[in-house]
Amino acid sequence: MAILRGGKRIGGYDIRIGLPRDRSLDNVERDPRLKQKAGGNPETTMGRFQAYVNEGEGFARKARFYTEFFLPRGLSFGGGIGGEDTAVEVNGTGEGIESFKLSEELQAVQNANGRRVRAFCAEIDMPAREVTTKAVRHGNAPARNHVVDFTSPDIQATFYLDKFLRERSYFELWQQAAFSTTSFNKNYYDNYVSDINIFQLGQYASRQERDDVTYGVKLFDCYPKVVGPVSYSYEANNVQTFQVTLGFRYWVNYFIDKAGQIELGQSEFGTPEVKTAGGLFGGLLGRLPPELRRAGRDVLNELRRRAPIGRVTGGRVFPPFKIPPLNL
Repeated sequence: MAILRGGKRIGGYDIRIGLPRDRSLDNVERDPRLKQKAGGNPETTMGRFQAYVNEGEGFARKARFYTEFFLPRGLSFGGGIGGEDTAVEVNGTGEGIESFKLSEELQAVQNANGRRVRAFCAEIDMPAREVTTKAVRHGNAPARNHVVDFTSPDIQATFYLDKFLRERSYFELWQQAAFSTTSFNKNYYDNYVSDINIFQLGQYASRQERDDVTYGVKLFDCYPKVVGPVSYSYEANNVQTFQVTLGFRYWVNYFIDKAGQIELGQSEFGTPEVKTAGGLFGGLLGRLPPELRRAGRDVLNELRRRAPIGRVTGGRVFPPFKIPPLNL
């Protein structure tokens, strides 16, 4: 709101001049705040915190994730999902072979329900890693705990269920690639393990705010250890879910271990660019005091609207003109 505002009608034009209260926007393009490094004042604790947040383009969100599940190759007669010949006999005699799931059946289920299982994954854990140590003492000095091994506990995943419970059947079929419910035989290790991918997603302004991979891990030799129960109750009518406990051999970080052709995202936060007004009259108006700048801009806009020459020059009163095509 202006401190003083007045107007005068001159030659059919309404000229108004006011004295503004706030002069912070008088010289926006030379504002020293725009020269500061993105992320706030790094000299303060809150400024450093804000700088770290801006550098990382925000925090990771729990609901921004994507998983990939693949059924194992199973038994194969002359080439299965893995593209290799798999032994037909399980116990050396050929007994109970047909009780195991074949690669053709597993591949058909993967093609039909693989995407649904990925989409219906409601929750999943990123794998943890724990090192195993052994105390080694030399003389009377305190012992040093040397790393001798590392382990990773099982992870859990929760899935929504459709009315046919096809998501549960997906993992039941995976389990039956490891053992037979008719002959009670056990399958070979390579025939029932498969890999899993878990990705953290984030947004990039340069990619039109689409979710993209910002972190990813790969779990090797996975298989469902526990296919959890499906609970029913008349006291609630919520969407049905169930849990799966997945065991695996080990896992790697796609970015640290260079396990795949994936590049880690980088921050693209930049300092905004302020464009100054161009043209002959735009430059002159920029040099006027703020009290007269608005009045001069109003005169130019009114002149553009009323001058008849604008119909010929494409709406421009001052050069360079834009001559429209002539219909002869």
